[in-house]
Amino acid sequence: MAMNPLVIHETAEMLLACVCAELTLTAAKVDGQPGCPCRSCVVPGTPAWDDCGGDCTGGSPPGQLTVHFNSMVATSNFPAETRDVLGTRNCLPVRPAAEYVITLLRCAPGFDDGGCPPTCVELAASARILAVDAASVWNALQCCFPGTSAARRGQTFVMGQQRTVGPQGDCVGIEQKVTVALPSCRCPEESP
Repeated sequence: MAMNPLVIHETAEMLLACVCAELTLTAAKVDGQPGCPCRSCVVPGTPAWDDCGGDCTGGSPPGQLTVHFNSMVATSNFPAETRDVLGTRNCLPVRPAAEYVITLLRCAPGFDDGGCPPTCVELAASARILAVDAASVWNALQCCFPGTSAARRGQTFVMGQQRTVGPQGDCVGIEQKVTVALPSCRCPEESP
């Protein structure tokens, strides 16, 4: 079965919009919690940890939120990858299942000018932000993302592992994998 050539990218944009909106809502509810980072974008492949604490204009919080397309498989029983033989005589109802990775990075406390490590208070504050960010990404996938599809039952997806990444350099954050059953349609009659 064929798919809209823009569906992979459009799904990544929907994931980004949901996470950014949830981060903004959470910041309004939780004192001291930064909202959606000023650097929020769909990226090609694994993101570079360029800007987790850079200068932001317009008052947006520092950090980096990215979504990238990671892989895709054919599935006839989502989310399992199909191992069925496909071809013109085998009319199995396969559809694409795409894996995306959401990465949210914030500033990590580091050594001060005197070479001293961060205090326990600084580490605890960073750990709190990380934990609230993890819950926000979870909530975005559970509450916002299902409604981004016109399908009767909403988006069909499976949440993968969420894990802490870093600290590395001045950054620490979370990475969330999600596999989405993409919509497909019949192949056009004029197919090559």
